[in-house]
Amino acid sequence: MPKLISKIIKVLITSDFFLNLGWGLLSPIFALFVLQKITIGDPAKAAEVAGFSALAYWISKSLIEIPIGRFLDKHPGEKDDFWFMVIGLFIVGMVPIGYLFSTTPWQIYIFQIVHAVGMAMALPSWLAIFTRHIDKGKEAFEWSMETTSIGAGAGIAGGLGGIIASVLGFKILFIFVSVLTIFSAFLLLLVRNNVSTRGGGFIVSYEKPVVEP
Repeated sequence: MPKLISKIIKVLITSDFFLNLGWGLLSPIFALFVLQKITIGDPAKAAEVAGFSALAYWISKSLIEIPIGRFLDKHPGEKDDFWFMVIGLFIVGMVPIGYLFSTTPWQIYIFQIVHAVGMAMALPSWLAIFTRHIDKGKEAFEWSMETTSIGAGAGIAGGLGGIIASVLGFKILFIFVSVLTIFSAFLLLLVRNNVSTRGGGFIVSYEKPVVEP
């Protein structure tokens, strides 16, 4: 059977699907969570907290991500990239649990910063490994699979997030997000022995044939 996609690319895409599935559950109802649990029914304050939460995340991620990328580039091999990616996702997986114990806006801001640190560790590493291992001649196809998986995960989650929150409550929803994120990190461990320990540029993987998920 001909190989359609290399093992590392397959695992990276699958992991990213579950990551986006998890956080896609939370995105549509985060402001509602803030309104009900943090600002206790004050819509103006909830809008302010939601806005500053986004500010805390994006500013923190923007400040941290480039130095991390430069650090990873200065170290040959992919072991550091791999473990930054895995540890970053584990950090992100703890954030929804932190939300559950939050009662004030500043606690939400702190966990947004923690979320930013985790993603700043995971995203450059993921992109670097994906870029090196993408199958030559299939670049457009494999990037299209990645973006499709992101859209599918976010789309499915968008429909389910509100239902889960209304039927099961915020606690169960946040636990789902945490579990899916940690699962996405565990999936990456399937390729811990496939990453390169040496420096170098473009790597084409010739592993045991696998098929698309």
